[in-house]
Amino acid sequence: MPDHPVRRRPRTLGLVLAGGKGSRLGPLTQRRAKPALPFGGTYRLIDFALSNCHHSHLRDVWVVEQYAPHALNEHLLNGRPWDLDRNDGGLRIMPPFTGAEGEGFAEGNADALWRHRALIAEFAPDELVVLSADHVEQVDLRDVLDAHRAAAARVTVVTTAMPRRAASRYGVVTIDGDRVTDFAYKPDDPPGEGDVAQVATEVFVYDAPHLLATLERLHAERVAPAQRAGEAEAHLGDFGHHLLPALVAEGGARAFAHRGYWRDVGTIASYWQGHM
Repeated sequence: MPDHPVRRRPRTLGLVLAGGKGSRLGPLTQRRAKPALPFGGTYRLIDFALSNCHHSHLRDVWVVEQYAPHALNEHLLNGRPWDLDRNDGGLRIMPPFTGAEGEGFAEGNADALWRHRALIAEFAPDELVVLSADHVEQVDLRDVLDAHRAAAARVTVVTTAMPRRAASRYGVVTIDGDRVTDFAYKPDDPPGEGDVAQVATEVFVYDAPHLLATLERLHAERVAPAQRAGEAEAHLGDFGHHLLPALVAEGGARAFAHRGYWRDVGTIASYWQGHM
């Protein structure tokens, strides 16, 4: 037999962010979380993220909940529809908590990662795949992971092209080759080439140890001093506020172009258009 070391497969954790209130959807989300909204008759919005995880063979998937989780929990059950009802790993529900550091309700998706950092560190993944539970898309996460590993990236951002006039609701990336050189969060004048902008689909692959270290650093630099000063907005906010700009500034951010279908159904108009 050849004399060479056994290569260890990277340990990958999927994290589905399903705590959004969906206030732009008005009466549709008064009594249920946006990820629990019906879509296409028999499905829920969260089904797309979980199906992408299933078809990409992710064995460990955690769902972070917050707003009105009851209908969502009833739908998730034990994860059996996505082959996540396992004795070892599988589906794990992550509700808000008290009694430990990071307790309380998250104020944005980066803040949610910060609040659950201890459990993520305990799981000790090499890679953290983070997905939004309220987008309609089909993506093979294995391709994204392969590109992330090949580039030795700190973060890989799955991007899609859209008209610049519609891009101000999203995180807009500037790309040189596959390297992300700038990240503008919900800019009034989105950058792009001609009439096209590249936006983040809110599917990310992070180098997990570096992510946790970056969250600690950003909290120490930005949040802790603000908390000591008694400022009301003392949290890490969304990905685009501090986390992604910091990772892009380091030079380790890469883009993965998504060529398939993707739609954000965060408004009543887009929800209706998605069905049509």
